[in-house]
Amino acid sequence: MTIQAVMFDFSGTLFRLEQNSSWLSDLTTPDGAPLDVEAQTELMRRMTAPTGQVVELSEEYQYAWENRDLDPALHRKIYLEVLRKSGVGKADQAEALYNRLIDPAEWTPYPDTEAALKDTAAKGVKVGVLSNIAFDIRPAFAMRGYEDFVDEFVLSFEEGFIKPQPEIFRLLVDRLGVAPEHTLMVGDSEEADGGAKVLGCAFALVDPLPTAERPDGLLTALRTHGVL
Repeated sequence: MTIQAVMFDFSGTLFRLEQNSSWLSDLTTPDGAPLDVEAQTELMRRMTAPTGQVVELSEEYQYAWENRDLDPALHRKIYLEVLRKSGVGKADQAEALYNRLIDPAEWTPYPDTEAALKDTAAKGVKVGVLSNIAFDIRPAFAMRGYEDFVDEFVLSFEEGFIKPQPEIFRLLVDRLGVAPEHTLMVGDSEEADGGAKVLGCAFALVDPLPTAERPDGLLTALRTHGVL
């Protein structure tokens, strides 16, 4: 099968929200104790987990969790609740950390992100970015000069669909103008990103490791599927 288009997930695939000690060093529990390293690591996992439920929620917040990537207001509401339930006791601390999460400048590209996008585009293969997300990630690409390598962005909060719903994959495939059987989806979640297989797309799973620990995961996936 000749791949004529590649769809990339964002978080854990092209970019990662890295744990930054300067963000977390002042965080305290409700009784004023600092969060230990283990608690900080778990906090970052909860803020970026692509699927699954990370804390117990009331019915009100359950709805917000399930629809967080469709509505920025619900996204903010639920993640402030996740932070509160994860031990961040002060509202101003939770707000500050949440604002880091939705700031595209705070996201770190994987070491091979630029090469993966640039080399794929140079082959004449269409490139799309498909993300379950409630904020605009285009600035993360523009500030690094990557936007010229991406043909289309499809973001859940703009479209009203979330992965693994087939509609969101179909939107991007159609905009790229390539048949699903000639399209590769690259992502870090079998459950969410792997939904592209329902349309007939190929799928490559990458591990959402810290960026320093995954130097060439994207390039390996692309080579395995004959894109590069």
